Amino acid sequence: MIVKMNNQDLLEGLNTVTRALTARPAKQILDGVLIVAEDQRITLTCSDGNLSIEYTNAAEIQEEGQAVLPGRLFTELIRKMPGGEVEIRVQNDRSASIRCQKSRSNLAIMSAAEYPEIASIRNLNPVKIPQKKLKDMISHVSFAIATDESRQILTGCLLEVSRSEARLVALDGFRLAMQKLFQPFDLPEGQEFLKAIIPGKVINELSRILPDDDAFCTLYFDQGRMQCTFGNIRLSAVLLAGEYIDYRRIIPTEFKTRARADRLVVSDAIDRASLMAREGKNNLIKMSFRENVLRISSNAELGDVEEEMEAELMGENIDIAFNSRYIVDVIRNVSDEMLYLNFNSSVSPCVVTPPSGEEYVYLILPVRVFQ
Repeated sequence: MIVKMNNQDLLEGLNTVTRALTARPAKQILDGVLIVAEDQRITLTCSDGNLSIEYTNAAEIQEEGQAVLPGRLFTELIRKMPGGEVEIRVQNDRSASIRCQKSRSNLAIMSAAEYPEIASIRNLNPVKIPQKKLKDMISHVSFAIATDESRQILTGCLLEVSRSEARLVALDGFRLAMQKLFQPFDLPEGQEFLKAIIPGKVINELSRILPDDDAFCTLYFDQGRMQCTFGNIRLSAVLLAGEYIDYRRIIPTEFKTRARADRLVVSDAIDRASLMAREGKNNLIKMSFRENVLRISSNAELGDVEEEMEAELMGENIDIAFNSRYIVDVIRNVSDEMLYLNFNSSVSPCVVTPPSGEEYVYLILPVRVFQ
């Protein structure tokens, strides 16, 4: 195999695919990057067995072939090489020569025949979502994906697609985040609903490598697997098996109290209160709604914070407390000018909704401190 290509194009591809590598691969071969050179194109692939990322780009192929090079070491080597054209030359089954200008290195290689094959999925009705919108949806729910492996199903993000909307849902037992996208979707004849539980690592890596533009990301699903293609990148992953929690039963549909406040003012006040809350034993922020006034407070042995601001209150007065981390994460992911908080009692969830429409829903469980 003899390949020549631009240094920056190669580095871009390596930076993308090596996101799939893991610190403790199940097999040594999965510590490498598979290079396939054919038809004047180069394809780079990395995999951890469950997540695989492929990158394809044009290259000058003087001799077709394939090889597996140490993924992270090869990436760092290319990163530190001078700019210009890189030549990768494999002429035996032991090493590869990498040249760029007057720089030359040799790397041990592994057999490409041992690298696991990445299965292709090509069903007739893929889900197409604008890359920028999908990236935005993921960024606004990923904070609520559980990290506790004891409830593995919650370490994934639920994707639901109907013929008129797509939903991403994440919950970790303390908060729930849901984003909706309203647009027509093609589903197989006779199928009105598509559901998939995407592992948290996969959804986060997808968000990091998605371009921030309006081109489409095409998603394919089949037999417990998914593939996403966009530009010259293909991401493949194994989905989580099992039934996701019925989140619809968790979200209240009626409320005794609704509060409307300036989102930026509330966000700044909560940020200040959380500084003191983190110094306390319980990391609590208390919120009291009285006669169109919202008071936010926190205290610790080192001191206390109290913030007061205007808030339009509809319904009953209420006192409620939250873990500061959970309320901060939710408020930071609301972009509307006005913040709408919905309550039923001091021990039932707070639900954050948009001023109009149904583009998102956030739910936060309170901490029981009020009698």
